Amino acid sequence: MPFRSGFVCILGRPNAGKSTLLNALVGEKLAIISPKPQTTRNRIQGIVNVPKGKGQAGAQIVLIDTPGVHRPDSSLGRKMMVEVREALEGCDVVLLIMDATRKLDQRDQFAIQMLKHSSTKVCLILNKVDLLRGGKGQLLPLIEEYKKLHPFHEIIPISALKRDGLEILLKLVTAALPAGPALFPEDHITDQPARFMAGEIVRERVLIETEEELPYATTVIVDTFEEGAKLARISATIFCEREGQKGILIGKKGQMLKRIGTSARLQLEKMLGTKVFLELYVKVQPNWRESRGFVEELDWRRQLEHLTDGRLELPESEPRTAAGKKSQRT
Repeated sequence: MPFRSGFVCILGRPNAGKSTLLNALVGEKLAIISPKPQTTRNRIQGIVNVPKGKGQAGAQIVLIDTPGVHRPDSSLGRKMMVEVREALEGCDVVLLIMDATRKLDQRDQFAIQMLKHSSTKVCLILNKVDLLRGGKGQLLPLIEEYKKLHPFHEIIPISALKRDGLEILLKLVTAALPAGPALFPEDHITDQPARFMAGEIVRERVLIETEEELPYATTVIVDTFEEGAKLARISATIFCEREGQKGILIGKKGQMLKRIGTSARLQLEKMLGTKVFLELYVKVQPNWRESRGFVEELDWRRQLEHLTDGRLELPESEPRTAAGKKSQRT
């Protein structure tokens, strides 16, 4: 058997378990997770190196996690769907992940419709099968229902959270990839810079700490990222859309912002393996989700073009500097 390699796009509606699957397969936390829809806003790449085994020469699977498939109603939503379509272009296999506990509806049909004119192999991943009360008796009719919607290459039941079925998944995905050399060095697990991951960790803590109060209205930009041997200095801005949201983020006497900062700092120290000095700011950017220019600058690939000695300097035309701020050092 030859060595195999290729790009595998993870596709699905919000909250189907795409990011959980990515993290489980890579063995590291690359994508933030929350129970809120549309947590993932960018393509996130994770690399799985499958070792040589009996009769197999090994493989390298480049996984691409994508934002949840949905009908966009804002500039942010449209940018997220562009991320999805770009991930689908040129991939060798698509993993269409569906929540096995939910009944098929129009949102599932919308995700499947995106694949109708694609010649790429599509594996259907039925996630959360551990939550099915009827076991296989409930699973088999569901599989038959999906078979009527698309000629899937494979249908694989799993539980990403409990890591059940992942070995079978990796084996089947490897077999579906073309023969070819490794695309990245063996010690690489992602293409994301630590700077972007730091901003995502802060955003995850915002989503978790504020619960239902700020579901989609916040985003995070890392202004400075200076990583030393013993200390990393990070400054980040949390953007919201209204003064009332800013008040929630800061909290009484700054307690909410402090809680967000402390929990984010602990995760950052674990990720970076060093002490972290984290400074957070909160700014109001009215209707930022509708600003195409602002949304484009949230892409870390674009931000790399504006870095000077670890400091992010966006073009002056961007309206980021207009709003007030409240800082919290942790």
